[in-house]
Amino acid sequence: MLFRQKILKCCRYFATNSNFQMMAATNRSGSTNSWQRKNGFERERVPRPFVIGVAGGTASGKSSVCAKIMQQLGQDDVDHKQRQVVIINQDTFYRPLSEEENAKALKGEFNFDHPDAFDYDFMVNTLKELVAGNEVKLPQYNYKTNAREEKWHTVYPADVVLFEGILVFYFKELRDMYHMKLFVDTDPDTRLARRVLRDTKERGRDIENILHQYTTLVKPAFEEFCLPTKKYADVIIPRGADNTVAIDLIVQHIQELLRPSANKIGNKRPRYNSDSFVGRPH
Repeated sequence: MLFRQKILKCCRYFATNSNFQMMAATNRSGSTNSWQRKNGFERERVPRPFVIGVAGGTASGKSSVCAKIMQQLGQDDVDHKQRQVVIINQDTFYRPLSEEENAKALKGEFNFDHPDAFDYDFMVNTLKELVAGNEVKLPQYNYKTNAREEKWHTVYPADVVLFEGILVFYFKELRDMYHMKLFVDTDPDTRLARRVLRDTKERGRDIENILHQYTTLVKPAFEEFCLPTKKYADVIIPRGADNTVAIDLIVQHIQELLRPSANKIGNKRPRYNSDSFVGRPH
């Protein structure tokens, strides 16, 4: 009940059909110039795009939560260039590996769950471009070769950006750009079982390799880098995509954001005719 009340309170606060009193938690560096003084009070208008960070451990259901949000908003049937909501996956930003690192990766000995595995500047610059209302080019990541492919995708400006990944809360500069932060919290045994099924079926890895990587790298990295960032979440979603109540309330909130309103700010984004979307978590 407390969880539902918290979500409803958040939805009411950010609803686009009224003005709101400024809260210290949202008055951070890098935020849009969305505060105006009116009638002696600090008021906020909803920024465009509205950026939502979605964090959680490996195989916790981050991608599934985002997919359900897209589905319930009816965005799956919309042309990619016309979508009001887009998903960016942090795995897109894995940095290129050296020959030695790639050899370790093929044996399950490279730590993809460490912050150093990501191209930090690429992540930050990409999100800044989207916040500025610009389109961006992103590579397709190949999980079997542990490398970026030559094919790049265009992501067009949108009203809502979902940025999901294991360490999307870890980097402060990124964290400060989110207007809402969701943490998908799933039981460790469930996450491990999902990871085994995913990596054997989709990535051609053997169970011994998967378990070795999980016990020596994935689990320790989760406890050191990912789990501590749970404290930054505005909303924690237990059970991931199975938590339909939480997802329904988040969808309701996003629908309010997408509803035309004079209170919304930011440049009106251009509409295009289509391209692509981004991948799945590591």
